[in-house]
Amino acid sequence: MNMRDTIGNTPLVILENINPNRRIELYAKLEFFNPSGSVKDRIVNYIIEDAEKRGLLKPGGTIVENTSGNTGAAVATIAAVKGYKAILTMPDKVSKEKQDALKALGAEIVVTPTSAAPDSPENYINTAKRIADETPNSFRINQYDNPLNPEAHYKSTGPEIWEQTQGRVTHYVAAGSTGGTISGVSKFLKEKNPDIFTLMPDPVGSIYYDYFKTGKINPDAIGTYNVEGVGEDHIARAMDFSLVDEMIQFTDQDAFATARRLAREEGILGGGTGGANIWAALRLAAKLTGPAVIVTIIPDNGIKYLSKFYNDEWMLKNGFEI
Repeated sequence: MNMRDTIGNTPLVILENINPNRRIELYAKLEFFNPSGSVKDRIVNYIIEDAEKRGLLKPGGTIVENTSGNTGAAVATIAAVKGYKAILTMPDKVSKEKQDALKALGAEIVVTPTSAAPDSPENYINTAKRIADETPNSFRINQYDNPLNPEAHYKSTGPEIWEQTQGRVTHYVAAGSTGGTISGVSKFLKEKNPDIFTLMPDPVGSIYYDYFKTGKINPDAIGTYNVEGVGEDHIARAMDFSLVDEMIQFTDQDAFATARRLAREEGILGGGTGGANIWAALRLAAKLTGPAVIVTIIPDNGIKYLSKFYNDEWMLKNGFEI
């Protein structure tokens, strides 16, 4: 077995303390058990293997990608194992822990302004595109628009959830940025049982909620928020809105407070997106009257955010309640 063989088959655990509705079974899939500490190991490994088979990524090549940190960690980890160079671009709101981890793994990082508009050359996605164009023998993961992103989850995460719940899952809750996790898993589960309900929490300041409700892009909906790796300021092609039954908006406060609760009540130290997913799952559970099996995702490890929302001083300084 090598490091890449440990990707996937992550545990699904029941949450018994944080869930007040005893008629509802609430489960969390702990994706921080993947080797680089997040769900993104699945898609990066899948996309890199495909690129190697098709000759798009050659020995000694450079992998370039735009990331909020987790995809970057997956790229850096797999690049180290396979002998590739990694260049990663990211917005400046990415935690210092994430940045330092990427450097420790040997990656080169390029930090760009979080406030840079989608059409700005300083935007972290556009910066990655430019670097890839200028770098010989390079390959860009292109997680936002690559159909292999949701396909990786369709072939791994979805089947795992189905097996781990013995096909009893009734509701699936997951936030989205690239849309790969929610789209790929939802597609698989709905093929198994079309009655499975998919709920997607989306941060206030993301473009997705308005687009889901109206079918139109509303530039005025774009705003800044502190939760990393969730929501978006443009429509990712890897996101399939037809697989989402309902969308709900959350705030930074909702996500951070729930993540802190999850740590103290369930012993699960997850990231801000995990907090948002649990928050939405609890809101869903409160509305259900009959028995149900809700499954949600904890995409990454909270150790990456100890200097941010797990830090009381940071919370108070940034206007959040503890």
